[in-house]
Amino acid sequence: MGEANTHIFQINILLKSIKSTMRAKFIHLCPGGIFINTNSVPSTSDLNTIERYLKSINSAGNDKVLAPWLPQSKSYLKITSIPYIQPNGNKLTSDNIITTMKHLELFEPVNLAAKPRVIKASSKSDITIIWFDIWDS
Repeated sequence: MGEANTHIFQINILLKSIKSTMRAKFIHLCPGGIFINTNSVPSTSDLNTIERYLKSINSAGNDKVLAPWLPQSKSYLKITSIPYIQPNGNKLTSDNIITTMKHLELFEPVNLAAKPRVIKASSKSDITIIWFDIWDS
């Protein structure tokens, strides 16, 4: 069994021990780090388990192992036709949007990359367009 296969085997044993369904498929040393391909998106505990394993390898110094991370890109979401003046008479703000998002199951998996932007559809309109920058992983 090659060294890479040994690491995959050990990582998968550790993932199984924490009752994770994610499994490492292959590992590749590349410029700037180690690439690990998995069968699903890792959870925080999966990433922590992999980090602990990598730090335990004798040839890798703890100071050289950075926290694992997922590749990310930004996308946006646009919601239209939301009233600018709220029922309480106040203007709609980014903070109102964030508070509302926290209470809606639809937005539970959404990670904002920045505060939502509330833009009036036109200077004389009472309708807004809300733009969200979100992280994809």
